[in-house]
Amino acid sequence: MTTTTLNSKTGLLSTEKPTKVRWWVFISLLILTSVNYVDRAVISVLMPYIQADLGFSPQMVGVILSAFFWGYVLMQIPCGWLCDKFKPGRIIVGTGILWGAFQIITGFVTSSTLFITIRALLGVSEAPIYPAGGKMQSVWLTKEERGKGAALFDSGSAIGNAIGAPLCAVFVAFLDGWRGALMAAGVLTILIVVACYPIIAHSPEDSPKCNDAEREYLRKAFEKEDAESMTGQQTAGASKGSAIRTYASSRSFWALCLGFGAYDSFWYGLMTWGALYLSATHGLDIKGLGGAIFVIYAVGVVGEFAGGLVTDRLRNTFTNTNKVMRTELVILAFCIAVPMYLLSSATDVYVAVALISVSMFFEKFIGCIYWTLPSLCADRQYSGAVSGVMNMFGNAGGAIVPIVVGIIVGTTGNYFWALMLFVGLALLTGFLPALINFSKKIGVE
Repeated sequence: MTTTTLNSKTGLLSTEKPTKVRWWVFISLLILTSVNYVDRAVISVLMPYIQADLGFSPQMVGVILSAFFWGYVLMQIPCGWLCDKFKPGRIIVGTGILWGAFQIITGFVTSSTLFITIRALLGVSEAPIYPAGGKMQSVWLTKEERGKGAALFDSGSAIGNAIGAPLCAVFVAFLDGWRGALMAAGVLTILIVVACYPIIAHSPEDSPKCNDAEREYLRKAFEKEDAESMTGQQTAGASKGSAIRTYASSRSFWALCLGFGAYDSFWYGLMTWGALYLSATHGLDIKGLGGAIFVIYAVGVVGEFAGGLVTDRLRNTFTNTNKVMRTELVILAFCIAVPMYLLSSATDVYVAVALISVSMFFEKFIGCIYWTLPSLCADRQYSGAVSGVMNMFGNAGGAIVPIVVGIIVGTTGNYFWALMLFVGLALLTGFLPALINFSKKIGVE
């Protein structure tokens, strides 16, 4: 594909092929999201060593692990607003350096109060990554490309979980315990964030690696998208107050936020209790758990990329966006829920791991779809804020559900009703966003 453009340097018409800088931006996001989730996984893996060394009670361990979410959830809406006002890539780089700094500082902590404080600050510093990723989809990718972009961006969550435990074990073995492991993770984070800066810190308009043909390609695609949704005169000039009222009264907006709340509740519930379930119900030791967790999340990575490819193909093939998206979402809801229901009667550990893996495949498949929705459903100037609100709902649910699962298991003495909770969340994950009007931007329904 070639595009005839006016060369911004010479002022002459030229025919050139668009560069592919936008895909390098999202590969960088994949790397940074993976590092982000490694940073989150490290503390859980190291907590037995930390608890033994500093003498924390189980109750204090619970508070320390939850402290991350206090800062993370609190900052979602402010971070979404900042990503709408400033270059989201630079916000990721700036706060990414803070991720690493707080990990390094944690290696020096000796009291529970400081531990809680640093974990909350780590949550604050990591808060922009997903609102920024949602915003960058709306400024770097066309409507037809966002499925693959979301797959690249969000698959880092599964990759980070898959590699976090073995990487942490290596750090512990070679760097004299948990303090050295945390410091090494922090240094590695800073180095990777700085390395990604030249690619991710720019917008299409000022990226030195992006040529005029790619800018023109994106400009035309955005003009077409805006014309199709009729947002140019309807919402672009709206005041902040009227925009808030418009979104707060939109069925599509609430379906998006509540659906993502169910999605993240399922994700964090499985992430926090999956290993304990396999250990308690099927007797897996630490070595067996490591292998099982790696397989489950590796399958999730495959599901994420499959979701991006299939969703883009369906959108490009069929013109009825509502019918395509709603049908796909409802089918995926059952594909996530049915394996979790069958898990309640599984007696063989290999069958259990296989069922969780199948559910994880489709859960990450639908996760890819979710991260295309802020750019698909919201006006471009508000996509960062909508991503932040959506992620706030998700992480609030993610903070609550592990506690609920603990209460259920502690009260009943088994995992049956906990698994039924996962079945219900899986169905809501697909059924709630099926209420969205995908043919119109929010405010034009």
